[in-house]
Amino acid sequence: MKKLEAKDQERREVELAELNSLEEKFVCAQRWKTEFRASTKWEHYIACDGSPDPTVLQEINTFMNLWREDQNKDLQFVMEKGEQVLNLIEKLQFLLLDTPPSEITEKETAQYQETILELENLLHQKYNEATEQLLKSAIMYEDSDTGNMQTVIKDKNVTFCIWANLKKKARFKNHAFCDTHHGFDLPKSLAVSSIAVRILHTHYDHISPLWLQCQRVPRLEVLDSEELTQHSQDNAGKPEEEKEAREEPKVTTEEEMLPVERNSAISFRRNTNSITDINEVTEEESEKKLESFDIPPEVQILQMQEKTSEEEEMITDENTVDLQQFVPVGGVYHIDGLQLPPQVHQINSWSVVELLDSGLEVYPYPPEESEDTTHPPIQITLGLPDSVIYWKEPVIARWDPAGQQWRTDGISNITYETQEENITFEIDAFYTIAFLQDIHLNMPYQAWELRPTSTDEAVFVITTVFAEVQIQIKDNQCMLAAVVVGEKNVLSHLIGKWMCPVTLRRVLKKCGLNIFPEEYSYKYVCVNKKAPLTEFKAYQQMALVASAFAFGWSKWNLESGQDQVVFKVSEHLKADFVKDEDWSLYMFNGQRAQKLKITEASEAFSMELEEDSEFHSTLYHMLKDFASKAAIDKVNTANFLFVDVVYQLLLATRVLTYS
Repeated sequence: MKKLEAKDQERREVELAELNSLEEKFVCAQRWKTEFRASTKWEHYIACDGSPDPTVLQEINTFMNLWREDQNKDLQFVMEKGEQVLNLIEKLQFLLLDTPPSEITEKETAQYQETILELENLLHQKYNEATEQLLKSAIMYEDSDTGNMQTVIKDKNVTFCIWANLKKKARFKNHAFCDTHHGFDLPKSLAVSSIAVRILHTHYDHISPLWLQCQRVPRLEVLDSEELTQHSQDNAGKPEEEKEAREEPKVTTEEEMLPVERNSAISFRRNTNSITDINEVTEEESEKKLESFDIPPEVQILQMQEKTSEEEEMITDENTVDLQQFVPVGGVYHIDGLQLPPQVHQINSWSVVELLDSGLEVYPYPPEESEDTTHPPIQITLGLPDSVIYWKEPVIARWDPAGQQWRTDGISNITYETQEENITFEIDAFYTIAFLQDIHLNMPYQAWELRPTSTDEAVFVITTVFAEVQIQIKDNQCMLAAVVVGEKNVLSHLIGKWMCPVTLRRVLKKCGLNIFPEEYSYKYVCVNKKAPLTEFKAYQQMALVASAFAFGWSKWNLESGQDQVVFKVSEHLKADFVKDEDWSLYMFNGQRAQKLKITEASEAFSMELEEDSEFHSTLYHMLKDFASKAAIDKVNTANFLFVDVVYQLLLATRVLTYS
């Protein structure tokens, strides 16, 4: 063992230099994405198609002001214009997630967030104006059976279900909207009142706190001094010229990090250089520089937070929904009781209507009376959207505008009808409702496998307790290839659509399929805790060789301790499945890789080396000892964008910790 360790130490510098050369793929990927963003912006500028650039304050303000002044309140027109607004919001949200911190300032971030809020508010304002315009002519939509007005108007983003009580007869106090499975049953006092009911289902969520701001933003944290010292001892022999060439400005521990989604596409130059910077710190310098290390953002996210004061800040009110554990799935349902505006009257060839300056008015229920008076509840039935998955019966919550939170009180007598795919419940007032699902239902994963299928192509399979998720990777994109629940394929509307990893994460979460841990997920999932730097380096080096080697889950990863990760590896140059006998077990701690003698079928875990094998400083060189020339050639010629996507997906799913 001493001879092997000495041999490993002798060639360490050469192997790390070769690894650094491979890691240039990450730098190339970041440079390509930076140029692509600039090219996209330029193409939009020269297109002159009339659509605003949401990042240019003057353009987006002009767009919003022109629409505010537009008097066209036709609902179909507003919905079409709303689709353009939603696309602008989507662009800004994507920019905030995808742009590295080196390319966006705090001022720009604040500006984009403010623009998102203004666009959301303007869109809902226009929905209200269109609703009021429609209700003024409610008599034109009079139903022949009941004499009341009812209509359903929808597109891919929003569904309007509007009912107006024109006849005010108690026997018509309930109604079911065709093709939506939405309906209501009003108390008698409302059934004889001048009231309109609107169920506005937005397939997106603009109600919860701004998606970026509601994330808990952690502070930069450094690795403990013992780990830093270890890395410094391992790498103290680096040439001074190499150090200076890679030197970058450091950030302090007071600098705020971005949420985990943003870090999925963080600067790879910063990643690789920062790790090297850590490794180059001498033992004497480690204490002095402990407060100013530029630790990679990924490592910050991977670090497990200690249960300190954060625990004390956790929600104690049992009626308040914890948005770190639950998330609205399937959009938001705005259930509104509205004052029925004066109706249009035909006098000869004239249409006459009383104009009110108050706009769309809310119908107060329960009425403002003494607190001792009780009022019957309103029964609501909502159909579940077929574009999302509810793995378990969802939590029904109402939005509390005052507290800016989702709450479960005020909702009673819930009936979940699985076959009909709808939920019936009672509310004591008109609320905005959402169906929430536990974010971590599919965690921890039961197994995972990453397998190359062709040149710069691979398939990534994650098996959860509910489903098998297959993600196909090709060049700089990925797509959902299949979601198998039992023997049934679901989410067919997403299958086969190519997108970048950031977009894939967002659409899967929106559909209720979350396989992407957040920074706080360890509080809700039984995790297989690993050292952050070890996990980070493992994902990075796995991505570098993923064009020719398959990786898979090993049960021994649970037994190897926090400082080491264990996974199955097999050279794989074909498109078929990996046979059980072709797998070998490897262990990696960020500084050393080794091939293990044990197999998955062994009775106990052992760190004993495979016969005729050695230690290596990198996973690449460890695999090289047993690989064919064709496999190594494929690794060296792999496209940097493919490597980038594989790395992003590994880091986003954190399979070494959450399996």
